[in-house]
Amino acid sequence: MELRHQEHQYLDLLRLALDRGDERLDRTGVGTRSVFGAMVRFDLSSGQVPILTTKRVYWKTAIKEMLWFLTGGTNIQALLRENVRIWTDWPLARYRAETSQEISQAEFESRILQDDAFAQKWGELGPVYGKQWRRWLGADGREHDQIAQLIATLQTNPASRRMLFHGWNVAELSGMALPPCHMVYQYHVTSDGRLNCLLFQRSVDLLLGAAFNYVGASALQLMLAQQAGLHPGELVWVAGDAHLYLNHLDQAREQLRREPRPFPKMRLTRRVPDIDSYTIDDFEVAGYEPHAAIKADVAV
Repeated sequence: MELRHQEHQYLDLLRLALDRGDERLDRTGVGTRSVFGAMVRFDLSSGQVPILTTKRVYWKTAIKEMLWFLTGGTNIQALLRENVRIWTDWPLARYRAETSQEISQAEFESRILQDDAFAQKWGELGPVYGKQWRRWLGADGREHDQIAQLIATLQTNPASRRMLFHGWNVAELSGMALPPCHMVYQYHVTSDGRLNCLLFQRSVDLLLGAAFNYVGASALQLMLAQQAGLHPGELVWVAGDAHLYLNHLDQAREQLRREPRPFPKMRLTRRVPDIDSYTIDDFEVAGYEPHAAIKADVAV
């Protein structure tokens, strides 16, 4: 009997939100159809990774974002230097609101790239993901590197039930351009040396966000496994509020009409000394033959 393609888990969730989601207004004013509580499981042990095939996913952009998180960076200038524009909307909206200037996105990004002082003032996102992962500020005033601690535990005490990192720092939420959506990553090592990950995501844009989160989490799992001398196992993704924006409904219907194709394989092309040494060139994806891209606007 042929096994059901793993991508159908995502498509089933997309269909559930489309057909039965609770329709309501949201923070952005666009409106959503929302489902509360969902889980999908992807097996990474054969080298296949969940880069969705029912639309083209720009996997390099997702991995570049993950690598940026790992630097602890919080300014979009570094992302723009890598041609990653997925975080521009938030600082651009702030700039327009505070200056009353109707600057184009292209002009804003150009100024961020060319003017360090402008970037320092207007390209900053606040204490978002990377800050919390690498430089969580404790009540004692000390900074805590959650990623380094995780890797040390994976290497020395893989049976631990405390191998996780967290992004929801209550004391710093108000300073963030966007509070963390993918909040908690917890890891588990099997007796035969497979590294499993459970990612809890409090809020997910099903059409645009989920695909990127699957790729980023998979890439991180490969890096952590290599650093700890383990093999990738299962990626378990758990969502709180999983929603479709009301201006994404036609795009979701289009995606649901498409039949999944085989997942590609991803591998690291070299062994690096530490988690900070990876670059986008270290990731190789083979066999990715998706359907065409589906365009949709980001709700800010």
